[in-house]
Amino acid sequence: MVERYIKMLNDLEEVEALLKMTGQGLPKSIRCNTLKINCDRLKERLESKNLELREISWFKKGFYVLKGSEKIGYLHEYLFGYYFIQGASSMIPPLELNPSPTDIVLDMCAAPGGKTTHLAELMGNEGVIVAIELNRERMKTLRSNISRMGVSNTVLIRTDARKISVLKEKFSKILLDAPCTGEGLLPIDPTRKTKTKLEDLYRTASRQIKLIKAAIEALAPGGELVYSTCSIAPEENEFVINEVLNMFDNIKLGELSVIPSFGVKGFTEVFGTRLNSDISKCYRIFPHKHEMEGFFICKIVKI
Repeated sequence: MVERYIKMLNDLEEVEALLKMTGQGLPKSIRCNTLKINCDRLKERLESKNLELREISWFKKGFYVLKGSEKIGYLHEYLFGYYFIQGASSMIPPLELNPSPTDIVLDMCAAPGGKTTHLAELMGNEGVIVAIELNRERMKTLRSNISRMGVSNTVLIRTDARKISVLKEKFSKILLDAPCTGEGLLPIDPTRKTKTKLEDLYRTASRQIKLIKAAIEALAPGGELVYSTCSIAPEENEFVINEVLNMFDNIKLGELSVIPSFGVKGFTEVFGTRLNSDISKCYRIFPHKHEMEGFFICKIVKI
């Protein structure tokens, strides 16, 4: 993997900076749930319990927990559903999808529910969200978080998201936070630096392409699909998007609105391969640049 990073970034100093983040950890972060509480009131309550919070610069409802993070999963405010514990990067995809109360939304890989509950909050608990999860145990966690966060506009279905055509429904907005190798989690899990093999990347990318194909087929004309992974690997990101663009002539890449102010544009040439120039509309988060989990986000619009 290290050799790949050198070829990918083409900058030894940057590769060193990335690898130095391995196992260093990241600040814990929480997302305020305005379905249940005003964010200023939540901040007051948590600070009264000796937590030190810092607002995330690009999202006023998100906070880094600088002190007292060991307590955040046990406080009454957590049990009451006043906040969700999630990485800052994972707050971006729902913001980019930006669903309205009139949308019919599909969340294709929904557990544990951080993004599903965020979508419901953005919609004011109106409209409809169909949340898909295949794994039985993860579905239990999703159901628990949906209840804890006070979400009432979401239907949960345990099935393979690649088979969503059986629903015979067209969705105006789709979120696909795809299963991936998790290469963006180097600061949290140092084994990611060595355990992922090329065949793992190719196998995962094949599954991701099948998921995007199913999503595009379920998307209504004019609808939007946000694709994201917690991987920095081009094989799971730019190469997947490039492949899908070559498969469909009724889609285009859309503009993102939140991440461009701080993220890094997607590669249009990497590992000696030239890709579709529109992939520069996609964006990536690097742990060593942004002090967040590595992430990739792209928006696809159905014409």
